[in-house]
Amino acid sequence: MGHAFHAGVLTALGDELGWDARRADLVVGTSAGSIVASMLRAGMPPVDMVRRGSRLPLSPEGAAVVRRAGLGPLRARPERRRATGPMASPARLRAAVRAPWTVSPGSLAAALMPEGTVPTEDIAVPFDNLFGAVWPARPTWIVAVQLDTGRRVAFGRPGAPPATPAEAVRASCAIPAFFEPAEIGGQRYVDGGVHSTTNADLVADEAPDLVLVSAPMSAVRGAVRLGPTAPIRQIARLSLAREVAGLRGRRIPVVAFQPTAADLELMAGDSLDPRKFAPVAAAAEASTRRRLARADVRERLAALA
Repeated sequence: MGHAFHAGVLTALGDELGWDARRADLVVGTSAGSIVASMLRAGMPPVDMVRRGSRLPLSPEGAAVVRRAGLGPLRARPERRRATGPMASPARLRAAVRAPWTVSPGSLAAALMPEGTVPTEDIAVPFDNLFGAVWPARPTWIVAVQLDTGRRVAFGRPGAPPATPAEAVRASCAIPAFFEPAEIGGQRYVDGGVHSTTNADLVADEAPDLVLVSAPMSAVRGAVRLGPTAPIRQIARLSLAREVAGLRGRRIPVVAFQPTAADLELMAGDSLDPRKFAPVAAAAEASTRRRLARADVRERLAALA
């Protein structure tokens, strides 16, 4: 679902403004966003992300990326297994007891839940094929969280632990209590969304001309209704609001794209169901086009020209 939302937003930006997301000076990807970020850096046009997820013919450029990645037909999501057993990281709990002021709620929750059991090797294969051990030439940061320390890591950022793009994507996508943690350099990593579903604050020191945020796990104000994902979306929306406020406080322009109420209706249910890709991508594209029709939003996006 996150992949579909990102693809729809980026396709609308390209069509309406003539801006190609592959040219972004810096791309920060978290969870599904790590896949989209890596595909952009491999040369995949956003519109072809939508076409592939919707089972439509690709452009020659997109088809070439798919061939290099070794991607076959879209498959059903992995079988959903209820994780059982002891907590994933007693070490994180002990550290939280010693220094509670350092604890982020998400990292503590990931530590308290059972460890996921669904393998993640298949997630990494296309990125091994596309990049091998070579990191993308243009700045690309892939966010994950160390399970046993709660530390946020942006792989690809100066000073981050070494990792291949495939390892970083695998770590960023390791949803706690579902996918098994990814081990890199002797550390276990889980989904970067454990810290923040957007991690927009990471770019503050780069002094960008404009920050665009695609936030599929959040929602526009008033769009969230009662349901199993409502608390997560409210937390994500508040977290994004803090990140945006911090950037704007440094006079960095930000435009965030979040699901509308209509988008959320289509996104309800199993977030890994590939049958939802086409309708979610189309809805995200349509809601983004409506937003881009506003003169004030166009003015804020002037840097893209």
